[in-house]
Amino acid sequence: MEVPCVRVPREDGEATRRRLADADLIAEDYEIEVADGALFVPVSDPEAVPDEFAVVTREAAARETQTMPADVLSFDPTYERLGDVVIVDEDDPERARALADAIVDSDLPVKTVVNRASKVKGTERIRDWDVLAGESTEAVHREYGCEFALDLSTVYFSPRLATERHRVVEQVDPGEHAFDMFAGVGPFVIPFAKRGATAVGVDINDAAIEYLRENARRNGVEDSVTGICGDVREVAAEYEGWADRLVMNLPHSADEFLETAVALASDECVVHYYDIQHEDDPFGPGERAIREAAEPEYDVSVERRHTVRSYAPHELNVCLDVRLTRVD
Repeated sequence: MEVPCVRVPREDGEATRRRLADADLIAEDYEIEVADGALFVPVSDPEAVPDEFAVVTREAAARETQTMPADVLSFDPTYERLGDVVIVDEDDPERARALADAIVDSDLPVKTVVNRASKVKGTERIRDWDVLAGESTEAVHREYGCEFALDLSTVYFSPRLATERHRVVEQVDPGEHAFDMFAGVGPFVIPFAKRGATAVGVDINDAAIEYLRENARRNGVEDSVTGICGDVREVAAEYEGWADRLVMNLPHSADEFLETAVALASDECVVHYYDIQHEDDPFGPGERAIREAAEPEYDVSVERRHTVRSYAPHELNVCLDVRLTRVD
C-alpha cells in the first residue's frame, strides 16, 4: 500500500525516527525500510512533519505485530534506549520492577534495564543506577552516523541531546580547530572530526576520556582527535588562541569557565554556551556573562538564541551561539 514516508539518509535514521516518535508521528502499522541508501519512515500525519524533512509517497509493507512493553502493562510506559540498554525513570520501586519485566518480555532488543537512582552529581557528572535486569551498564549508542561506546555507571551521557548536538555539528567547516571544554565520551568532538575539523576534548573524568579515545578509533578519526583528562583551566595554556569553535556544555556552571574560553579563542571564534535559567530571562544572564569576560578584547555578536529543552518547571536549558571577533 502507498503511504506517506519521511525520507532521510540512512546515517540520520535513528535520530529522525526518535524525533518522529517523540511527536507521535510514526505510522506503526507499516515497516520502516531502507532503500538506495535512504531510510523511509511511514508517518501518520504528513502535514505535521517538520518542514526540514522530505515527505514522499511509496509502497510500504504492513508491520508484523510485535509485543511492546505497553502491551504487557496496564499503563503506557516512558523509557529511553541507549543501544541495548533501556533507561527508565520511576520513583515507585514496584512500578519500576513491573516496567523492567515488561521490557524484558517484549520484543525490544534489550540487554540491560536500569532505573535512575540519583541526580547527576559531582565534578564527573555521573549518577547512581538501579540495575533491574541484566548486568552490564555498558552500551554502544549510534547517533547521526557515529558510534559511541560508554558505561552509564562511570560517565555522563544524554541521548536526548542528539538533535542539539547535530545542530551544532552541521555548522562545522573542514579545517576548523574545534575544542570541547567538557567533552565526555566525545559526542561533539567525534562528529566534528568527521566533518574535517581538528578536535580537542577535555574532561576531568578519566573514564570519559578513555571512551572518547576509543570512540575516535571506532569512528576512524583518531588522527584528528585529542582527548585530554584534566581541568580545562589547567589545560588552556597549551591551546591559547587556538580554537575556532568552542563548546561549553556545562549548563549549571559554564560561566565559571568563561575566562578560560576567552584564552582559548582564536581571532575569530564561535562559542556554543549552554545555560539553565528561569523562563522569564533565559538568555540574558549568559549573554551578560560572556560580554563581561570577552569585551573589550573581542567584539561579541550573538548569532542565535536557542532553547534546547524544558529543564524543570519554569526553567529552560538554552544555548547561545556567540561569535567572538578580536579587536585590532
